[in-house]
Amino acid sequence: MEAKRYDRQAAWELLCEYTKSEALRRHALAVEAAMRACAARYGGPEADPEEWGALGLLHDLDYELHPTPDQHPYRGAEILRARGYSEDFVRAVLGHASYTGVTRDTPMARALFACDELCGFLVACALVRPSRSFADMEVSSVRKKLKDKAFARNVNREDIHQGAAELGVALDEHIAFVISALRPVERELGLGR
Repeated sequence: MEAKRYDRQAAWELLCEYTKSEALRRHALAVEAAMRACAARYGGPEADPEEWGALGLLHDLDYELHPTPDQHPYRGAEILRARGYSEDFVRAVLGHASYTGVTRDTPMARALFACDELCGFLVACALVRPSRSFADMEVSSVRKKLKDKAFARNVNREDIHQGAAELGVALDEHIAFVISALRPVERELGLGR
């Protein structure tokens, strides 16, 4: 079987077919940007940034219609298999939710897990900044917000810490890396001025 070629427009259209919420689409865009950056840093010379980006776009494809743990991300995995996505791709989608029990056994799967919750948290941090931007965001301010359990309370802090650990990088380094990956797309995320 020929390897799937990843087409960004096709991935975006698939996301939009199942996800109507602007907030969820923006989350997908944030994770896409982080994953593209991760492809170069963690994927090695054979990593396809289009594949990694598509994974970022599509990892929560089913969440709007199937938000419960008994359905998400399982329904998304079924959709992606039916559309011809590789088993590594589908396993990465399944593995981004720890409760599935699917191991994150590829750099791509580990990167998705490490970026997903962190992207949501960083966007929340940007939204409360006077600049509403990543441009002046510092790791120290993100770390301070991570300690505030009332702030962005739906973000799983354990997953953020575990994600960096699974990548084998210090949390501060990972936060700085993802902030820099999100800066170029902040307008698409509804941020900046």
